[in-house]
Amino acid sequence: MKIVFLDRDGVINEEVGYLSSLQDLQIIPGAVQAVKLLNDCGFQVVVVTNQSGVARGFFEEFQVQALHQALNQMLAAEGARVTGWYYCPHHPTEGRPPYNIPCDCRKPGPGLVKRACEELGLVPQVSFVVGDTWRDMELALNVQAVPVLVRTGHGQRTLNALTQDQLKLIGYVAKDLLEAAQWICGYKA
Repeated sequence: MKIVFLDRDGVINEEVGYLSSLQDLQIIPGAVQAVKLLNDCGFQVVVVTNQSGVARGFFEEFQVQALHQALNQMLAAEGARVTGWYYCPHHPTEGRPPYNIPCDCRKPGPGLVKRACEELGLVPQVSFVVGDTWRDMELALNVQAVPVLVRTGHGQRTLNALTQDQLKLIGYVAKDLLEAAQWICGYKA
């Protein structure tokens, strides 16, 4: 099964720092087309995102879920489909109980990917992780997926900070999710 794991903030929607409100939700141009293209190329698309704003008390889990529902509806209205939405509400050192704990679901830990695969019955034969931070690239390496860095969100800053050794580990650096999707659809292992 072919799977693409997408980060949310800075990849699908504009990075605003602890997104908690539908009023602040803006889709990055081309992101909906990108998800649809991935679907059309036979990929399951799963969103995996750290949402430590829950642990920090900036917003509640129901707000994260409402944002995911809204995003899902926006994508579906254009014929794009996300198979599952997974988030980590924890932070290892900051915030409030019961969320201020070390966990394996906080990226770059593999917990969200493992849970998604178990719950959705996905068996990755070829998988990719698309994100805008080094943490996303580490997740890809931790789950033996191909890391794809986008320059949107924190991506350009991440790219500028990479060492040559880190850069060699990335499968592709894309302008945005649409360019990443085009590359993924043409990928030959």
